[in-house]
Amino acid sequence: MDTRKIFQINGNADFTRATLEVYRYQYLNNPVYRRFCDLLSRTPGTVTNLESIPFMPIDFFKTHKVVSAEGMAKEIFTSSGTTGSKTSSHYVLDPEVYKMSFRDGFERFYGAVEDYVVLALLPAYLERKGSSLIYMVNDMIRRSAYPESGFFLHDLDTLATLLKRLDAEGKKVLLIGVSFALLDLVETHRFSLNHTIVMETGGMKGRRKELIRAELHEILKNGFGLEAIHSEYGMTELLSQSYSKGNGLFETPPWMKVLIRDMEDPFAYVEKGKTGGINVIDLANIHSCSFIATQDLGRYQENGFEVLGRFDNSDIRGCNLMVV
Repeated sequence: MDTRKIFQINGNADFTRATLEVYRYQYLNNPVYRRFCDLLSRTPGTVTNLESIPFMPIDFFKTHKVVSAEGMAKEIFTSSGTTGSKTSSHYVLDPEVYKMSFRDGFERFYGAVEDYVVLALLPAYLERKGSSLIYMVNDMIRRSAYPESGFFLHDLDTLATLLKRLDAEGKKVLLIGVSFALLDLVETHRFSLNHTIVMETGGMKGRRKELIRAELHEILKNGFGLEAIHSEYGMTELLSQSYSKGNGLFETPPWMKVLIRDMEDPFAYVEKGKTGGINVIDLANIHSCSFIATQDLGRYQENGFEVLGRFDNSDIRGCNLMVV
């Protein structure tokens, strides 16, 4: 398939056509996904719309090599996990597709990354190999026009001093950080920022008690002196990101779509405003699987979707046919 078409999608009809084309391509070329579809009797002859596409449980990335093309993986992104737990592996055959996705996606929501000082507070990710988030942010830092851009591990004092200076100088700053590290920062320093976007990537990574997003954002807003905290929704198993500019609603780029499935029936979808499981169509996953049933709970609203937490039981009802 011509991957450039993915990033030229314009409108719902265009997205539906491209999605059904990707479904047929992955059914034919991805043996893991094809077997899953066959077990569900959902084949190209019966799949005619988005709702009839089978969404593969995200745990398959822990138990299978999920690829839709031949060739060696140029990158292998891995998830973080607790001690002894199985982690996901995403075999990326063409990293250029990932770069096109996160570069174009960020620019659509925030403009050129070259215009920002990019400060990254991602200790949990820097401390291990194979993070897709580190890969993305490292590219953003390299493309930033400012020499101050960079990663910060545990030196919160240096980061705080730099952040205050840059903001006072009126420079556009993007501070992207994991939740627990941003909390550490505002507990030891106070800010009154005017030109800075603070973007949390979620997750306490076992370092702190989990908080609901609204509670986390209230603490961070007070600590940074901001009216809104932004969020990034992404994961190892996806090559695209959704962004929230502080209202709790995430928006997707044109080649990505979220559907909210019924928690009892994986082929039924709930109405707007009702809670269910988050299914993601990510056409940038052209060389792996573009149809992922996550373990996240969400709700679709008029202008985007909310992420409400995780399933209490990690088994996704009706969709665990091949997990071993």
